[in-house]
Amino acid sequence: MMNIFISIYHGIQKIFTAPARLFKKKDKNDKKVDKNKKKTSTEENLMTEALKNASSFEGETSKVLEDNPEDKSNLVTFNYVVKNDAGQTIKSSFDAKTKNEVEAFLTGEGYTIVSIEAQKKNFLNTDIPFLNTKLSSGELSFALTQLSTYIKAGIPLIDSVRILAKQTVKPAKKKIYERIIYDLVAGEDFSKALENQSDVFPRLLINMVKASEMTGDLPSTLDEMSEYYTTIEDTKKQMISALTYPTIVLIMSILVIAFVLIWVVPSFIDMFQDAEAGLPLITQITVAASNFLSQNYIWIILAIIVIVVSFIVAYKNVKSFRRGVQVFLMKTPVIGKIMIYNEVTMFTKTFAQLLSHSVHITDSMAILSKISNNEVYKDIIANTMNTLSKGGKISESFKGQWAFPVVAYEMLVTGESTGQLATMMEKVSIHYANLHKNAVTQVKSLIEPITICFLAVSVGFILLSIIIPMFDLYGAVGDM
Repeated sequence: MMNIFISIYHGIQKIFTAPARLFKKKDKNDKKVDKNKKKTSTEENLMTEALKNASSFEGETSKVLEDNPEDKSNLVTFNYVVKNDAGQTIKSSFDAKTKNEVEAFLTGEGYTIVSIEAQKKNFLNTDIPFLNTKLSSGELSFALTQLSTYIKAGIPLIDSVRILAKQTVKPAKKKIYERIIYDLVAGEDFSKALENQSDVFPRLLINMVKASEMTGDLPSTLDEMSEYYTTIEDTKKQMISALTYPTIVLIMSILVIAFVLIWVVPSFIDMFQDAEAGLPLITQITVAASNFLSQNYIWIILAIIVIVVSFIVAYKNVKSFRRGVQVFLMKTPVIGKIMIYNEVTMFTKTFAQLLSHSVHITDSMAILSKISNNEVYKDIIANTMNTLSKGGKISESFKGQWAFPVVAYEMLVTGESTGQLATMMEKVSIHYANLHKNAVTQVKSLIEPITICFLAVSVGFILLSIIIPMFDLYGAVGDM
């Protein structure tokens, strides 16, 4: 009898709770549907964004790794004077919204505050874009190595950055690290702290740090990026080393020739004219060049300055001009090889770094589009993003591209088909880095004798143009 009452009770309870269960189940289904809709909407947005980037490359690229740098328009620069633990007086500046923020930050860093004043705006302290402080590839590589070492030793990230700030002597560089410390103390992620100074830190580094924060492997990423920027620095040094000596010889040659033509040759011209001696063709050419330079050297200098400045401004601001110059140089027999090898090395090495950190291919292309300065490669990347948005393969966009060597293309195809794209790209970067190094060495060995020959031929031409009429003059005097 008792069992019957219990069964009836549970039956009635199920009847009354059935509507609630139905609504609860409906809510779960609705949430699942909403979740799927959001996922689908996100995928559609990403696809639309990729298409937009491919058609209009000047716009913002992929929004997956979106740039959200801190708005600096509301920050005020404060000049401060503080004393450290050793009693040394330190003068510097810091950007913050209020004076209290600066005071709190300096106190937290263990300084004794002497004074804090808002910096008055004038021409001398106005930020000029091309004079903004940046970390060189070498400085960045060394700083990343130190950070990685400190973190592996168990030192917290914020204390590691404090060490970098303390050992930095230059105020402008010190200010960079202090700003990172300020953001970290405020609770920002390391990647966000770097992103707030996106004019100082490269976009690639910021996104790689973002990816490492998701995987929890920051030290390894810092080591890899340190190696990456070391490679860039070595490449720059190779180019500088190859061009330094020939450039100095060429400049000195031009200065010596100009000096001889403007100040030395005219004195001989007067002597030849007084003697009424007939001048040979070689001397007439030298005399004409001397007269032209003597009368117009100021205008020539001004014209050279205007041409150089105009070229630099146009190269930086006019995309079509920049692309034309790059295409011309890349198709020049000797220089073209160096440029293509360098671009392939940087592209494949960066691509490999991104893929090895599980950054999606479309996002990798978006990052590559931001860090590349070569318009030819930007066009290739834009085509790649367009191809990917249509479901195609990366290799389809690189097929037949004159700026992407066949060897690199075949390894790209192999990596894509075998699922070892990151490994293949790393091997390509190593191969073309060696080719680039050898090409630079060859150019260096080629340019040096050419510049020396230019100097010898130019000076010899001028000397002959002076000596030949002098012999004729002495012969005429002897005949008298």
